[in-house]
Amino acid sequence: MNTTTLEFPKNNILSLLSDARHFQILFLGSFLVLVLFANDFPKDFLFQIGLTISSCIVFQLLFSHFTTKNYSSWKSALITSLGLCLLLKVDNLNWILVASLLAIGSKFLIRYKGKHIFNPANIGVVGTILFSHHAWISPGQWGSNIVYLFIIGSLGFLVIKKVARIDIALTFIATFGGLLFIRNILYLGWPIDFWTHQMTNGTLMLFTFFMITDPMTTPNNKKGRIIFALILAIIAFYLTTFNHFYAAPVLVLLFMSPLTIIFDKIWKSEKYSW
Repeated sequence: MNTTTLEFPKNNILSLLSDARHFQILFLGSFLVLVLFANDFPKDFLFQIGLTISSCIVFQLLFSHFTTKNYSSWKSALITSLGLCLLLKVDNLNWILVASLLAIGSKFLIRYKGKHIFNPANIGVVGTILFSHHAWISPGQWGSNIVYLFIIGSLGFLVIKKVARIDIALTFIATFGGLLFIRNILYLGWPIDFWTHQMTNGTLMLFTFFMITDPMTTPNNKKGRIIFALILAIIAFYLTTFNHFYAAPVLVLLFMSPLTIIFDKIWKSEKYSW
């Protein structure tokens, strides 16, 4: 008698689990679904999502064609595009193309010893905001459902664990959140709900779990990452508290990113590889 057994493609499954980019896509994709539910699936935003994803992938393939010839890097472009979808708001869709070009182009054109200096989504968002009056960051677009935020935070923890960047994420969020708590709750006596609302902000969670933990643009060494996060958190706290700039971490990261080159020279470690 012939018997048939079902065998799962173990190699394919292990490949999916071993690539941290798949966890990033899951994390950002889940975050994006939350945004859509919070805003009742607006048609204009759906079109913006499609334009952002397609333009990032097209630019990635074009740059790859003229440089590395590595056309399998579309996953990286998808991750960048999801970050842009989540952070960037525009009143003219032409600026989506500008943001996508800045984000993808920076990976190929602004490099040092095999690493791109700037987080692609970060430079795409901040560069578009600085160059135009038609783009901004909307921190409150995720709503305030704590259950959704807990789920997204859990997925985010899986991402930073997979890319071995728990140290930089925890250092940043503990320092930034601790300083806010000391000033607003202990010193000013504001209600604890105010601090909780600040710390469950969607932009802050996205920054902590996705942007500052990018293994290609953060210091290779653990000590360097911790010092990097401490400096970033202190500056972001100052801008948030005394200048009322609530997207401060995103802006500060852009200008601090070149410091990674110096930190990698002081504290030497092996470069992360996907």
